[in-house]
This record gives sequence, structure tokens and C-alpha cells, in this order.
Amino acid sequence: MTASRSGTAWTFAYVTMLFFVWGAVTAVNDILIPAVKAIFALSDTESFLTQFAFFMAYGVVSLPAAALMGRLGAANSIIVALATMIAGCLIMPFATIVREYAIVLVGLFVIASGITLLQVAANPLSASLGRPERSHFRLVLSQAFNSLGTVIAPYLAARTLLQGGLFEDGPVTEAKIAYSLGRIDVAYIFIAAVIAVLAMFLYRVRHEITAAAPPVETGGRVSSAFASPWALAGALAIFLYVGAEVAIGSAMVNFLEQPDVFAISAVQAGSFVSLYWLGAMIGRFIGSGLLYKLAAGPLLAVTAVAAALLCLTISQISGPAAGVLAISVGLFNSIMFPVIFSLTIERSTAPASATSGLLCMAIVGGALVPLVFAQVADASGSRFLAFLVPMACYLVIALFGWRAARAPARTTSFASSLH
Repeated sequence: MTASRSGTAWTFAYVTMLFFVWGAVTAVNDILIPAVKAIFALSDTESFLTQFAFFMAYGVVSLPAAALMGRLGAANSIIVALATMIAGCLIMPFATIVREYAIVLVGLFVIASGITLLQVAANPLSASLGRPERSHFRLVLSQAFNSLGTVIAPYLAARTLLQGGLFEDGPVTEAKIAYSLGRIDVAYIFIAAVIAVLAMFLYRVRHEITAAAPPVETGGRVSSAFASPWALAGALAIFLYVGAEVAIGSAMVNFLEQPDVFAISAVQAGSFVSLYWLGAMIGRFIGSGLLYKLAAGPLLAVTAVAAALLCLTISQISGPAAGVLAISVGLFNSIMFPVIFSLTIERSTAPASATSGLLCMAIVGGALVPLVFAQVADASGSRFLAFLVPMACYLVIALFGWRAARAPARTTSFASSLH
């Protein structure tokens, strides 16, 4: 029995590392954006295509990923997902050799496709590796490591991608371009190596994973969720939340380094991206405590209004205060995904599996809203005014929270632990 528990504990540890890895890889995009912007001489809109390519995978791959997991099982799906991520990472050096930004985007789409399959397999698996009564704790712990990855990765990536080369003072030279391109190679080859090592450990415990994995749920097609007004409203809220959060994180480096904000180097600004995600991680712990005493709908409305007010203020001021407020938005983002998810599941008339599938597909908002943010910044010549885009997103989310507070729940849900 002790050996069995020890084996399960190690398997859970390996699975939890998956959460850390996909959080870290996703957060690297925030640092990659200013890097490719400088290397390929891109506009804000063009550089934000990195997030478009990455998050579009959620819309394109979510349904095939669920079907693939049903066919392969959890263990094999995880190995395929990690192999896909490694393949995407190895596309990046090829992109830098031929100096084609479009191939960078292909690499990011492939990486995100692997992450999508990974999420489909790992979330239910984390909850299943151990005693049923401890499933919530395990999933929250795994998600905490996901948040930790988003905090650590920008700090390390900034020191890899935003130092030297084109980020040194002086004229642009071929040598500087080559150096900065080489730093992208270093970053993604390192990521591929880490994933490969993790894949080897997970391959060793594949039988334990297969034994612990829950049966694939077939409660309803995602299309059935379109008949539920609450499922559609929740999907819109998730779409806007992810879009707003990704837009702000993606703009953070270029925003903070401006002379009329912090007037700092790109690598220093990249370090502050970690604080943005740290606020989200801390806010999750604070939010968990508040949700024991306060109703979820009103709390969501209050945090969304607070985030909207921060964005409105940023659009009207300049100086270091604008930078501090931009970083602070992460704190108010923290509870939005799990609360929107749970409020929707509790009120949707569609099967839980169908509603959950639709909500996961809505993460594609991370592909589209940042592009609108960038287009406003390019058209107006001001990244300050672009914060009106996430402000509008947060106001809609606040309306969702207010309406949810006035509508009775149909079912009791524990989905708040899912993200």
C-alpha cells in the first residue's frame, strides 16, 4: 500500500509539472512579442499575431483534442501532446535561420496545439490521482504550479530574449540581428529539452496514469451548449476575460519601457511582466478565501468593475502611475476564469461536458482581443488609449456577474477549482 501511494504521489508530481510547463510556455509569449517586434521591424498589430497564432489553437484544436484523447487514452495523449510541443519548439530555430516571421507563427500554433491536448488530458487526471475526497486540493495545487510557471518564465525569458543584440544602444547592425535571432533559438531549444526530460519521466509512469485516468465523458456535444443562453453568455465572458488578460500582458514590455511610463530597458520591463502574473497568482489565494464568505456573482462584478476603472485611468494618465496600475490589473484578473466557469456551469441548461467544452473553446479570445488592442494602439499612436479595449471587456464581464447574481443556480458546481 505504501509503495502504491508513493508511486501515485510521484505520478501526481510529474503531472503537476505539466501545469507548470504549459503556464511557463504560454507566458514566454509576452516576452517574445517585443523580441520579434524589434527583430522583424513589426508594428504592434503585426507583433501581436504571435498571440493570435498561439490562442487560435484553442479554437481549432479543442474538439479534435478531446476526440483524440478518447481514442488514445490519457497517458498516450500526454506523450503526443509533449511531442507536439517539442516539434513546435524545434520549428523556431528553422524560422530564425530563414528569417521568416510567418514560420515563427507556425511554430507557436504547433506548440499551443500540444498545450491544448495537454490541458484536455491533465485537468481531469490531476483530480483522479489519489483519494477522491482530496481531488479539489490536488487540482488547486496543480493550478498553483501553473500560475508559478507564468511568474517565473517572463523573468527568465526577458534575460534571454531582451538582452544584448538589438536591445543594446546604437545603430541596427547585421550582427545585432543575428544575435537576437540566436537568443530565440536558445530559449526554445531549452524549452524543448525540458519538455523532453519531463516526457521521459511521464513515459515511465504511463501505466499508473492509465489506471488512474477517469473515463472519457460523453455527456453531450459542444453544439448542444449553443441552445443555452447562459452557456453562450459564459462563453462570451471567458472570451473577453482571456482576451483582456492576454492583451495587457502582451503589451506590458513595450508599454512600461516607454519614456512616459517607466522609461526603463526592455529587459527590466520584461521582469515587471512577472509581477503582473504574480498579482494573478496571489489574487487566486485571496479570492479563494473571499469566496467562502461572499457570493461569486457580486464578487466577480466588483473585481471586473475595478479592473475596468484601472484601465480607464491608465488611458487618461501617463508616468510611473500608469505602469503601476497596468501591473495591478493582474490582481483583479485572478478570480475571473474560475468564477465565470462555475457560474456558467451552475446555470447552463446544456450538459456540463458540452458547456465546459464551449467555455474552453472561448479561450480563443486570447487570439482576437489582443489584435483589437494593437490596432487601436497603432491607429491612435497611443498604447494608453488602447487600454479602453480591455476596459470594455471588463464592463461586459461585470454585467455577466451582476446578472448571474440575480439568476438562481440550477446545479451545484465545483468547477471553480478547474482553473
